[in-house]
Amino acid sequence: MKLYMVSLGCAKNQVDSEMILGVLKNKFELVKTPDESDLIIVNTCAFIESARKEAIDTILELTDYGKKVVVCGCLSQRYKEEIKKLLPEVARFITIDEYPMIGSIINDVMSSDYNYNDFDFLNRIYTTPSYMRYIRISDGCLNRCAFCAIPLIRGKLKSRTIENITEEIKNALADGVYEINLISQDTTKYGFDIYNKLALVDLLKEIVKIEGDFKVRLLYLYPDIVTDELILFIKNNPKIMPYFDIPIQHSEDKILKAMFRRGSKEYLINLMKKIKKEIPSAIIRTTLIVGFPYEEEDDLLNMIEFIKEIKFDRLGAFTFSMEENTKACEYPNTISENEKQRRYELLMSAQKEIALEKNKEYIGKILKDCFIIGYDDESYMYVARNYAYAPDEIDGAIFVAAKKELKLGQRINVKILDYDEYTLTGEEYEN
Repeated sequence: MKLYMVSLGCAKNQVDSEMILGVLKNKFELVKTPDESDLIIVNTCAFIESARKEAIDTILELTDYGKKVVVCGCLSQRYKEEIKKLLPEVARFITIDEYPMIGSIINDVMSSDYNYNDFDFLNRIYTTPSYMRYIRISDGCLNRCAFCAIPLIRGKLKSRTIENITEEIKNALADGVYEINLISQDTTKYGFDIYNKLALVDLLKEIVKIEGDFKVRLLYLYPDIVTDELILFIKNNPKIMPYFDIPIQHSEDKILKAMFRRGSKEYLINLMKKIKKEIPSAIIRTTLIVGFPYEEEDDLLNMIEFIKEIKFDRLGAFTFSMEENTKACEYPNTISENEKQRRYELLMSAQKEIALEKNKEYIGKILKDCFIIGYDDESYMYVARNYAYAPDEIDGAIFVAAKKELKLGQRINVKILDYDEYTLTGEEYEN
C-alpha cells in the first residue's frame, strides 16, 4: 500500500511523524503526492488558533482526493470528540495517547492484518536533511504558563533515559549526521521526572563522551533554570554549540506574574549579561508575546527598551492568542487584534534595527564551520548555516558564492561581504 503524510507544526511533532513512519515502513510505500496514495495521514498542531486553522484547512483539502484520511497529533488529542463531528470525512482520529497502538488502528482503517513495527524513538524514518537530526529528549511540561495549552495536550514531563538518547545519537553519527538538535517542551527540566533532579548537564556529559565529529544544539531553555553549571559546561565543551534559545515571553514583572512565569526582569537582564560575559560568541534567541491581558502601552515601550538594552541576536514574537482552558481565559481580553498587530510591528521594527546593527559587525569576518543546506536558484548562491543559525529558517541564513560545486552538508569557511537583517552574504574562503 501507498502512504502520503503531512506533518504540521513544530519539530517535536515532526519526531512523532518520523516514528509513525517507522511503524509503517515495512508495509507502506511513502509517496510524494496524495493522489498516488491509498492512505493519507495528517499530523496536526493545535498550539494556537492559526495552527488549528491550518490543520483544518489541510485536512479538508486532502479529503477531496477520495482516499482514506487519518488525522493524528495535537488537534486529535485536544479536541477528541468535537473534531469528529466537525470533520466526518476523516476515517479515524488518533490521539497522542494512542500512538503505541497506531499499527493496529491503521489495520482497522485499512481492513488489513499486518504486523507493524513498534512506535519507538530508535525506529524512525528521518525526514530531516542528512547532515542533521532532531533528538527529542522529553515530552510534556511541568510548567503551567497562563497562556499555554501544551500541558493540556501533551501532559506532564516524560523524559527518555540518558542511555536511550545517547543510543539514538550514536546511530545518527553512524549515518553521517553532523548537527544534533536536542528538543523538548522544556529542555532545561530534562530528567526531573525520572532522576529526581535537573539532569540536562548529566545528559550532555555523556553526549560529549561520544566519539565523532559533531555538534549539539539545545533548543527551548526555560530562563530560571539556565544554571551557572549549564552555562559553564557549554563554555568548556566545544561539541555543544553556544546557542541559547531562551523564550522569555515578556520583560515586565507584572505581565510575567500574570503569565505565571517564574523570574523577573532583573533576573532576565542579569542572565543574558552573564551568558555574554562567560561566552562572548554566544547567540541568544528569545520569543516574546505582545497583547497579553493587562499589557499597557508603557509595558510595550518598556519591553522595547529592554530588547535594546539586551540586544538579542535572534528574536521572534507572537500576538497573544486566547487558548481555552488556560488561566488567561479568566483575564479580561480587552486588546483588539488590530492593536495587538500594531504592538507586534513596533516591537519587530525595533528588533530589525538591532539585527541590522549586529549583522553589520560581521563584514570582513571569516565564519568557520559553515555547512551547506541548499542552493538558491534566484541568486545563484549556496545557502549555509553555522552554530549561530537554528534549523527551519527561523534565524535566516548565510548566502555563499563559490567557484566550485559544493555538496549538501559540506562544511566550509565563509568571508562575509554584505548583510541585511536576516541574512549574511559572502564567499567561500580558502586559506
